[in-house]
Parts: sequence; C-alpha cells; structure tokens
Amino acid sequence: MEIIDRKENPLLNRVEIEFRWNHEGAATPSRADMLNAVASIEPGSNRDLIVIKDVNTRFGMGSTTGLGLVYADKESMKVEPTYIHERFAEMRAAEPEPETPAEESTDASGGEE
Repeated sequence: MEIIDRKENPLLNRVEIEFRWNHEGAATPSRADMLNAVASIEPGSNRDLIVIKDVNTRFGMGSTTGLGLVYADKESMKVEPTYIHERFAEMRAAEPEPETPAEESTDASGGEE
C-alpha cells in the first residue's frame, strides 16, 4: 500500500489518507484488508475508528485507490451515515481476533470449598 496524500482534518477530528494498492496478479484486496493496512500505517490509530471509502479498481490493471478516514474518537465518527456504521460493524464482528484460544483447564481451585 502506497500513501498518495495524508491530510489532518481538525474540524472533523480525523486524518484522511488517500492510498493506492498495487495488487498485480492477485485479487482486489477486501475492505477488511484495506482497513488493517491503514491501521498499520497510521501510528496510534484504533481499528474500530477507521472507515474506508471511495474504493476504485481500474479494469484490467492491478491497482486500487481509496480513502481511509482515521477518526480520533467514537464521537467524531457520528458524521458518517448510518449505513457506513452498519457496514463496518458487520465487518468488524465477522473478523476473528488473531489471538490464540484460551485453555479450558485454567481452573486451579480443585473443586473444594
């Protein structure tokens, strides 16, 4: 992922990142992939406060452009329409955490009281 432009927008309390993703010979990256890439590029960003918009893939070329909006807090995100909140809520709920599952045998009490 290549950053084309990065703007601080203090009025809306967000950072706007225009990007280009070259994926020659591979499938178009998903919004979730783009969201994770923007989160890794912007230091201190919270994955739950990022919105990906204006995604455009050129026909016949392995290049996709888009806009990542990194909000500072949940209150600032209220400027986004309801359908955007619903789209990203489903995306975040469907994506599993990369952590390993917790062990079931962690109970050290022995069952006696």
